[in-house]
Amino acid sequence: MEGYRIIQYFGVVRRITVRSRSLLDNIGGGVQSLFMGKLSIYVELCKKTREEAYQLILQHANERGVNAIINMRYNVNEVMQVVTEGLAFGTAAVVEKIE
Repeated sequence: MEGYRIIQYFGVVRRITVRSRSLLDNIGGGVQSLFMGKLSIYVELCKKTREEAYQLILQHANERGVNAIINMRYNVNEVMQVVTEGLAFGTAAVVEKIE
């Protein structure tokens, strides 16, 4: 991170969440897929899954007393036909601004 230096590493922080689509979402997504194009119902599911994983990793980092997550990544996968898993992970660190 430009303008900051790493004082201490705390290892990996990670959090996972699992979300499911409702029956109505599956029906709506099926109808949308018939017409091709953007499947907004599934886009929203993925956005919510990533956001929840992101909030969970911030909470995990905060519990460890760090103020930065370096090289953070997301991984979102379909576990079952109606279940989406979201994983956020990165390296926890304490950083300070370079004067």
